[in-house]
Amino acid sequence: MSKRAVLEVIALDVEDAVAAQAGGADRLELVTDMAADGLTPSVAVFTGIRAAVDIDLRVMLRLADGFAAGDVERLVGVAAELRAAGADQFVLGFLDADGAVDLAAVERVAGVLDGCAWTFHRAIDRAADRDALRKQLADLPGLDTYLTAGSATGVDDGLPTLVAEVGRRGEPGYDQTLLVGGGLRLEHVRPLLSAGIDAFHIGGAARPSGWEGPVREEAVAEWRRTLDG
Repeated sequence: MSKRAVLEVIALDVEDAVAAQAGGADRLELVTDMAADGLTPSVAVFTGIRAAVDIDLRVMLRLADGFAAGDVERLVGVAAELRAAGADQFVLGFLDADGAVDLAAVERVAGVLDGCAWTFHRAIDRAADRDALRKQLADLPGLDTYLTAGSATGVDDGLPTLVAEVGRRGEPGYDQTLLVGGGLRLEHVRPLLSAGIDAFHIGGAARPSGWEGPVREEAVAEWRRTLDG
């Protein structure tokens, strides 16, 4: 039997989370403030969503727009609070001013996650050298996923990179799951599945009325049907 493709949906609140689960999402990425491309939600938001759904939750660790780490000690404190509240999966990723991975910041924050699974987010799409970044992060505890469009401009331009990278599984730095998101549309699904990619991330695509409106169960269900073929 073929493995079911993972569908991750961005959720801002309990209403989003309940609709996404009902539509067939396997996992949620919890964020706030999409005007800043997604920042860390409050502990109260996390605990409310955790009580409302029983699928996996990955919580964003990001305090400001952009990919600089900013106040690392504050990030560490926020991560510790979320861990204490029961969060056990996370999303993070930091670059320095030259577009290289900010390894010190990533290691410092990941180090307080107690080995929890985490995603390195689309900072990889802004990295000066994707291959170097992946090799530098290859052995960090808990890192099991890269959220990427293959390009800073989205999946349309990044598709060749995504296909090439999934073909490198087994090489150092390439064992993590590719979770494809960023300008992802339903017509991308078939070529991505054919290439061996089996994890998909949607945000606006789950909200027919835009980011001012909620996640809609029927929109998520359409993605679920497409992924299940």
